[in-house]
Amino acid sequence: AILLITGCVQQPTAIFNGDDLSNWQFIVEENTVPGEEVYSVSDGIITVKGEPLGYMYTREKYRNYTLELEYRWVDEESNSGIFFLIEEPANPFPKGIECQLMAGKAGDLVLLNGADLNEYSLPEGVSERPAFPVITKKEPSNEQPAGDWNKVSITVNEGVISIRVNDLLQNSATSEVKEGHIGLQSEGKAIQFRNLVLLPL
Repeated sequence: AILLITGCVQQPTAIFNGDDLSNWQFIVEENTVPGEEVYSVSDGIITVKGEPLGYMYTREKYRNYTLELEYRWVDEESNSGIFFLIEEPANPFPKGIECQLMAGKAGDLVLLNGADLNEYSLPEGVSERPAFPVITKKEPSNEQPAGDWNKVSITVNEGVISIRVNDLLQNSATSEVKEGHIGLQSEGKAIQFRNLVLLPL
């Protein structure tokens, strides 16, 4: 059961039940194929094909939590991301924040579809905001090779964000947005996720 009081997580909450994706919704770029062809479940593991571009996201919005999950590349390192503080789902990118999982860049924060973080400022000499602004991770990559599981922890506490990859603090930022949907991206090659849980703060 999910217990939410004004959107805040009050107890450990499995946002993936291990059996199916009944509490998730699917986005596929240009709706070229059914979502079920991109996002699937087997043996307690979510597999996201990577093509077409898109994402799956929770039906609920969440506030004040630590999201813990594990991910691994199926065949080769590629590109994906964990979306959070999604204000508005849209195709193919929501308005929200991405914890980058692109190989070598896990822990970067990407601002999607007009979303903002207080720490972001335009690079010197740049007058126009890029389509996908990035706040770069703090430390060198500490990711595991393809086939091995990585652990990610994302804490959101009244808009104060911290990102840990394999228990190393890789990023932090603050947002005026305090709650939103959570999503997993399809982009590139196949990626798998397991043990998704929201922990109360």
